[in-house]
Amino acid sequence: MKRNATAVWNGSLKEGAGKLTTQSTTLKDTQYSFKSRFEEGVGTNPEELVAAAHSGCFTMQLSAYITEGGFEIESIETKCDIELVEGTIITSHLTVNAEVKAITDEVFQQLVTKAEKNCPISKLLNAAISTTATLV
Repeated sequence: MKRNATAVWNGSLKEGAGKLTTQSTTLKDTQYSFKSRFEEGVGTNPEELVAAAHSGCFTMQLSAYITEGGFEIESIETKCDIELVEGTIITSHLTVNAEVKAITDEVFQQLVTKAEKNCPISKLLNAAISTTATLV
């Protein structure tokens, strides 16, 4: 499987702006800029997109492990916080809230740890990855 996205940038770093388009066109000419990345401008930014990718990937991986374990998922919600310091993403923290029928917290936490280590985006990131998970 291969997927792609395209970035087009015009102008200087601080005054310029760009547009992002994904293969699926879910993002189509979506704006991003210095202000949306480092200040409070309108549009997305690379760190926000990494957070979306990590939370989505992790949640799907966790879902697979829970299902393989024979448990029924009501819902899984994952928030990802990315920390950028001096030009480097240094942490990705996942906050998970899940409703899963008949699973113990011990088994749930084991599956969360397994998903944290094995989702493809976790494997891609060269950052400290941590998780706080709550079984509702």
